[in-house]
Amino acid sequence: MKRPPRAVTRQMEHLIETSFAPGRFVSYDATFSFVSELETVERELAKLIPTAPAQVVALYETFLAGCYEKAEEIDDSSGTFGQFVDELYCGWIKARQAAGADPDETATRLLQWMDDDPYGFSDHLEEDAARVLNKAGLAAFVRMIRERFDAAATAKPVPRESSKRTPDGARRRWGTMLRTLYLAQKNVEAYRELAEETGLTPEDCHALATLLVTRRNAEHALAWVERGIELAKKAANRPMAGHDLAELKRDLLAKLGRGYEALEAAWAEYREHPSKYSYDYLMKYVPKAERGAWHEKGLEAAEGADLHSLIELLVETKELERLAELVRRSKNEALENVSHYATEPAARKLEKTHPDVAARLWCVQGMRVVNAKKSKYYGAALSNFDRARRCFETAGLTAGWQRVVEEVRAKHHRKIGFMAGFEEIVAGVGPSKKPSFLEHAKARWGARQPAAR
Repeated sequence: MKRPPRAVTRQMEHLIETSFAPGRFVSYDATFSFVSELETVERELAKLIPTAPAQVVALYETFLAGCYEKAEEIDDSSGTFGQFVDELYCGWIKARQAAGADPDETATRLLQWMDDDPYGFSDHLEEDAARVLNKAGLAAFVRMIRERFDAAATAKPVPRESSKRTPDGARRRWGTMLRTLYLAQKNVEAYRELAEETGLTPEDCHALATLLVTRRNAEHALAWVERGIELAKKAANRPMAGHDLAELKRDLLAKLGRGYEALEAAWAEYREHPSKYSYDYLMKYVPKAERGAWHEKGLEAAEGADLHSLIELLVETKELERLAELVRRSKNEALENVSHYATEPAARKLEKTHPDVAARLWCVQGMRVVNAKKSKYYGAALSNFDRARRCFETAGLTAGWQRVVEEVRAKHHRKIGFMAGFEEIVAGVGPSKKPSFLEHAKARWGARQPAAR
C-alpha cells in the first residue's frame, strides 16, 4: 500500500531532525561522519523527487533551514558541511524543476538566499546551480544576474558600506557569476562582450578558446590563446593562466596539423623548466620514430635543472644508471634539502640494482628529520634508517653502515625518544624485523584457539 504524502513528509522531517543531533556540538574530527549521516538522509529524500516533487521541495527547504540552524553548532573548518549545503540547494532546484515550478521564481528565490547568507554557504553557488538548472532555469538565472550587474553600474555608493556591497564590488561579483553561467550556456558572444566590457584577462581568453574548441573552430580558438598569452606576460601574478594557455596552444597547433610548431613550443617550455611533467608534455608531440633521439636530447637539456626535478625525471624515465651517478656526485647537504617525495621513490627504484646508492638516499632522508628535530616524524626516520641498514648489508658495506651509526650517536645521543628505536635497528630488531599489526594479531588469535585433538 502506498503511503500518503503527509505520512512521508512526517517521516522525512523526523529523519532530518534526528540527523542534525540538535543541541550537540559537532567537533572538527566528527564533521565527516556527521555530514555522511546527513548525506544518507538526503539520498533518501532525492529518491522521492519523481513521485512527489512538490512535497520534496518543501522538505529540501526544511533541510536547508536546519543547516543554517546547525551552523553555530559545528566546526566546519574543512568546508565539508558547506559543500553539503550546496548539494541541498541543487536538490531543491531539481525538485522544483520536476514539479514544473516557474523558472523565474526559482531564480528569484536562489538570489534572495544568496543575498541573505550569514554563513556564506551559497558563495559560488552559481557553479553548482549551473550544473543542474535546465535551459529555461539557467536562462532566467542569467537574466536576473545580468539585471543586477547592469544596475550596479549606475548605483551610488553608500558611506561605510562593506566592499562586497559597494557598486564596484557588486559589479565584480555579478560579473564573475555571469562568466560562470555563460560558460555553462556555451555562450561565446555573451562571454566575449562581458569580458571586453569589464576588462579582458588571460583566464577569459582561455575560457573563450575552450568554448570555441567545442564549436570545432580551432583557428579562432588559437587566436584567443595567443592573445591570452600576451596578456599573461604582462600579469606576473597569473602564472597558472599562462601555463594553461601554453598547453592549450600546443594542443590546438597539433589539431591544426602544425605538429612541428607544437613540438617546438613544448621543447622551449621544457628547456626553461625541465621536469618530469614538462618531459611528458614534450614527448606527447614527438613522432614515435624520433622518441629515442628526443629522449637523449631531453636528458642532456635537463642537466642544469634543480636536484629535485632531475631526480624525479630520471625516476620517471627509468634512467637508473644516470640516477645512481647523479646521487653519487651530489653532496649529502644537497640531498637532504630534496623532498622525500623525490628521494623516497628514487631509493626504492635503486635498492635492487644499486643498493649502495639506495642506502645513502635512505640515510639522508632519516638525517633530514632528526637534524630538523621533527619528533613527529621520528617513526618515519627510523624506518628510513632500517632500510638503509639492509641496503648497506646487501651491498656488503658494513663499514659504511657503522659510520652512519657513529655519526647518529655522536650528533643525536640526547634525543632519547629517537635513540631507543635507533639502537634497536643497530641491534637488528628494527621495524622490518618486528611482526606487522596483522601478524601480531593472528599470532595472538591462534594462541586462543584450543589445540587440535
